[in-house]
Amino acid sequence: MTTMAAGKFKDQCLKVLDRVAATRMPVTVTKRGRPVCTVVPFTARGSATTSLAGSLIEEHGDPFGTGEVWDADPA
Repeated sequence: MTTMAAGKFKDQCLKVLDRVAATRMPVTVTKRGRPVCTVVPFTARGSATTSLAGSLIEEHGDPFGTGEVWDADPA
């Protein structure tokens, strides 16, 4: 993994992004010698099994209620 100072990253940001995309090697950006972030290559997650759409079978009660009775609640 490559390490780069934040000032240098700021100057060469687009080149670094292109290099990470091409080589698939992450780059850690540091500020005053301490790591602040890591630039990693993007990976698409194209699986239909990771979606929760349509998975709600049954709903009970008020999903937003706390169960407490308030003075302002209608009787």
